[in-house]
Amino acid sequence: MRNTMRTRMPMNLPNLLTWLRIILIPLFVGIFYFEKSWVSAANQNLVATVIFVAAALTDWLDGWIARKFNQMSAFGAFLDPVADKLMVAAALIVLVQLNRVDAVIALIIIGREITVSALREWMAQIGQSKSVAVSALGKVKTAMQMVAIPLLLYHDKLGPFDPQAVGTWLIYVAAVLTLVSMAYYLKAALPEMWKRG
Repeated sequence: MRNTMRTRMPMNLPNLLTWLRIILIPLFVGIFYFEKSWVSAANQNLVATVIFVAAALTDWLDGWIARKFNQMSAFGAFLDPVADKLMVAAALIVLVQLNRVDAVIALIIIGREITVSALREWMAQIGQSKSVAVSALGKVKTAMQMVAIPLLLYHDKLGPFDPQAVGTWLIYVAAVLTLVSMAYYLKAALPEMWKRG
């Protein structure tokens, strides 16, 4: 039993970094619930931004380590996108509560992630996972999100630079790309849906 668990859930460095990313989620959410007498609003924004950026960097780092040192695993391939989606969803929910992101934008992005994840799971079950592999458009969408969210978390102006305004434009662009990429994946899966419907 113990050997089976080790095979299924290897605790190598990439997986530990992915777990760290998940653990950081309640930390960057919780910072906004601290008493203002403990942490000022400006410092809350800064700390949340730093934590989110650090978590995002572990996403790049765990993938690089896994490829570089051949530490890829089925469990890691499952956990890594789950951590990414949890991190983005948590950040968007916080930003909606802070009135920095429109709820419709958050719904589009989170809804797309749930839909595409379910679609990929179904396509994998029927042996057609390559049809819905991550596209270049999906990567651009993710990049837009990962730039927009820290700007929106930081919120406060830096001289003439307005992170909230720039982040808002970027998250709108990300939402549009989200819809386009979802349509792309659905179109790729449609033949199988018709065939098996």
